[in-house]
Amino acid sequence: MAVTHLRRSGAIVVLAALAGSALAAAAPTAKRPLSSDDLYRMEAVSEPQISPDGQWVAYLVSTSDRDADEVRSAIWMVSWDGTQHVQVTNPSDSIDSPRWSPDGRYLSYVAKIGDAEHAQVMLLDRRGGEPRALTRVSDDIQGYAWSPDSKRLVLVMETDNEPTTAAFPAKGPKPIVIDSVFFKEDVTGYIGRGQKQHLYLFDVAAATLEPLGLDAHYNDVLPAWSPDGTQIAFVRTKERAEDMDGKMDVELIEARPGAVPRQLVRPYAPSFQHLAWSPDGTLLGFLQGLESKYTMYMHDELWVVPSAGGTPRALTAKLDRWISAYDFSADGKTMNLLIEDDGDQYPARLNRVNNGIQRLITRPLVAYAQSAAGTHRAIVAADNTSSSEVYALESRGLRRLTHHSDKLLDEIELGATEDFSFHSTDGTEIHGMLVKPPGYVAGRKYPTILWIHGGPDLQDDHSADFENSYQFLRQIIAANGYLVFGVNYRGSSGRGFAFANAINADWGHKEVEDLLAGVDTLVARGIADPKCLGIGGWSYGGMLTDYTIASDPRFQAAVSGAGSGNQLAMYGSSEYVVENEAELGSPWHNTELWLKVSYPFFHADRIHTPTLFMGGDKDFNVPIVGGEQMYQALRVLGVPTQLIVYPDQHHELSRPSFLKDRYDRVAAWYGKYLPPSPE
Repeated sequence: MAVTHLRRSGAIVVLAALAGSALAAAAPTAKRPLSSDDLYRMEAVSEPQISPDGQWVAYLVSTSDRDADEVRSAIWMVSWDGTQHVQVTNPSDSIDSPRWSPDGRYLSYVAKIGDAEHAQVMLLDRRGGEPRALTRVSDDIQGYAWSPDSKRLVLVMETDNEPTTAAFPAKGPKPIVIDSVFFKEDVTGYIGRGQKQHLYLFDVAAATLEPLGLDAHYNDVLPAWSPDGTQIAFVRTKERAEDMDGKMDVELIEARPGAVPRQLVRPYAPSFQHLAWSPDGTLLGFLQGLESKYTMYMHDELWVVPSAGGTPRALTAKLDRWISAYDFSADGKTMNLLIEDDGDQYPARLNRVNNGIQRLITRPLVAYAQSAAGTHRAIVAADNTSSSEVYALESRGLRRLTHHSDKLLDEIELGATEDFSFHSTDGTEIHGMLVKPPGYVAGRKYPTILWIHGGPDLQDDHSADFENSYQFLRQIIAANGYLVFGVNYRGSSGRGFAFANAINADWGHKEVEDLLAGVDTLVARGIADPKCLGIGGWSYGGMLTDYTIASDPRFQAAVSGAGSGNQLAMYGSSEYVVENEAELGSPWHNTELWLKVSYPFFHADRIHTPTLFMGGDKDFNVPIVGGEQMYQALRVLGVPTQLIVYPDQHHELSRPSFLKDRYDRVAAWYGKYLPPSPE
C-alpha cells in the first residue's frame, strides 16, 4: 500500500492508494495460528456514513491501545472509487457518531476535549481548518441529528434534576434516590429519580440551545427530522426503556421551542427502535415488536404510519425474520433492509408496491450497518475469512473499499468455518457451525469445545469480525488445537419467531437437549473425541453452561462467563425487570417456575465438571452474583473451580488487557483439564 501523510492542525490526514501490482508480486509466506496478542493489531470498522454527494464514506476504525489499555477510535474516509483513504482524526477513547451535514460542508462527530467531563459535538469543515467544538453543553450527549437545511441540530442529552434538601460536601457522591421500576442499566448504572433523557434544539450559527418538548416525567430519544425540517419524530417513555406494558410512544413535534408533541403510534417495544421518514414526508417508518412476554425472543416487523395520523400497516409481516436496519431509498419506491437469517445478515430491497423482498447478496455474509446517499449504498460487513470492512453495494454485488485488517489476517491461518446441521431429540432440525483448528486433518477425532452464544436471541454467524470478542475467542480456542462447536439452539434468532419462542418460560430445557444432541452427532460421526469434551459461553451462554453441566456429566472442563444458575438471585439485581415479569411472572406468584429455571444452583451437587466462572463487578445485565453463587456452591462441594472478577467492567469487557486475560485464561483452563492431543 502506497501511503502519503499530510497534516493539518488538530487532525491527521492520511491518503493511501492500493499498489495492486506490488501486492500481487509479493511472495507468499507461511501463516501462523492466531494469538491473544493479535488483539492489539485488529482494526474494527463501524458506523459507515456516505457524504451527501455520494463521493466519500466516513467511518470509525477502533483499535486496542496496549499502553493506554483502552479501545480508541478514529474517523477515516474512503473515496467511492476506493483509491483514496483518509484518516481524519487521531484515535481517542471518546470519538463516536460521525455524521455529514446535509449540505456536505461539514463532518461532525462526538468527542471529549482534553480532560473535559462531557463530550461535545465537534465540527470539521471540509474546506480545511482544525476541528472545533460546536457545542459547549454540561450534560451527556447521547445522540444528535442534523436538520435538513444544516442550520440546526437536535441533541439527545441526559440530565439529572434530582432535588435534595440535605447538605452534602461539594466533593464525593450523593445518595441516589430511586422511585421507578426500571432503575438500573448496564454501563449507565443506577438510574435516579431525576435522571432523564431529553431533546434540545441547537442553532449552529447562534450557538444557542433550547429544550424541545421537555417534560420531566418522560424520556425522549431517537429523534428523526422530517424531510422539510418542520417536524421531529421521536420515542417517548416514562421508564428508561420500554414502559411496564412493554410499549413506547412514537410522537411528532414541531421543530420549535414551546411546541407540544402529539402521539402517532404506541407500538410494543422491540429489541431496538428506529424511526425513518419517507422522502416525501407522508410516512414514518418504525419497528413493531410483539407483546412483552415475547420480548426476549424479539420479532421486529417493519411498519409505516401516515405522518398526518392514521392507521399503521405492516410491510414485513410475512418475512418471519429479524430486521436489524432499514431506510427509504431516495425515490421512496423501495426500502433498504438488513435481515438476519440463519447464520447470515444480508442486505435486501423491499418493493413498497407489493412488499416483495429481494435478497441482494447470496453468499455467507454478516452486514452490520448501512448508509445511503442517492443511488450509492455502503455497508460494513464481515464473512468467514475477513473482519469488518466497508463495501460498496452495487448491482453486480459487493465492491470492497477498505482493507484495514488485511495485513494481520494475511499472516494468520484462521480455523475454517463449516455449517453443521443435525436433529434434536424430538426431531427438530438444528443448525450450528464448526470452527476447525488450523491444520485440521479429516478422519481424526478432536478434543471439542461446545462454545455457546449468548442472547438467547442471537446466533452464531458467518463472521470473522474480531470487534466481536466472542468470534475472536472461538478462533483463539481453535488455534489451541480444539474443534469449536457453536449451536444455534432453540431460542436463537435467525430461524423465525416460533423457533425462538420455543423456550419461552422454559429455560434450560430444549436448549440443553439441542446442545447435547449436537455433541452426540459429532461423536457419532467420528469428529469429536467423546473422552475430550469441554463447554463454555458468556451471558446466556454462561447460563446454558450451568444448565448443561448440571444435566450431563460428560464434560471434562467448563467456562461460565457472566452467567447465572439461580434466576431468583437475578430478580431486582439485573436490568431485566419488564421482561422477566412478563415472561416468568413474579417469584411470589410463580415460585415453582422460578425454582425450575434455577435448577443448576439448587442441584449443584450434580455438577462434577471443573468450572471457571468469570464476570465484571459492574455488570448490571447479568450481575456477577450469578457466578459468585455457582462458584461458592462448587467450592463447598469440592469441585475444582475458580472465580475471575474483572474490576470496573460491565457485561461486555472493555479493557484490552482484560480481554486478552480472558482469552488466555479460557485457553489455559481447557489446556489444564482437556489437553489438546488429537488421535
